[in-house]
Amino acid sequence: MSLHRSHRARSQSSPLSTQPKYAAQGATHRRTEEAILLATKDLIAASGASKISMIDISGRSQVARATLYNHFRDKSAVIQALLQAEIGRIIQEMQNVGTPANALEFLSRSISSDPALAGLRIHDPSLLAQLLIHSEHPLYLELARAIFSLTQSPSATGLAMRWLLGQVLQPVTPEQSRDQAALLVENTLF
Repeated sequence: MSLHRSHRARSQSSPLSTQPKYAAQGATHRRTEEAILLATKDLIAASGASKISMIDISGRSQVARATLYNHFRDKSAVIQALLQAEIGRIIQEMQNVGTPANALEFLSRSISSDPALAGLRIHDPSLLAQLLIHSEHPLYLELARAIFSLTQSPSATGLAMRWLLGQVLQPVTPEQSRDQAALLVENTLF
């Protein structure tokens, strides 16, 4: 009984908070997920999405399989999280590049030079085409809203989305990205 009281007295008078413990756990959780997503992107770039497994992801990310399954239920969930993270990242970066032409050029370059998209073009073209037809998908809509914030025009947004989606299947050079983005902005009167 006295042991219980002394433990309670210590924990009540302790200046240490449990907040750092939870902050550290959250940081570890984020780092683990980032490692998993980066490994998945690397694997998709190398061999496409259909040929990779959770075992491959675990090995490449150096995350134990049990930990991987604590974060994601299956490969589809990992790929969905990767798509969400990539769309979120490019939208955030796009918002910091300045003019609408610069933002569209940034998006174009990001899409055209992405190694995972290149891997899908080579190894999983049907999967890639399937991903592109879901215009009601929340990630598609999120990107469209971000582009609309640049254009303030439904028709200019639609044109920009079609232009960018075309690059998923047929990438353009950095020079073409710059020139076409400038033409798009100039001709649609953003």
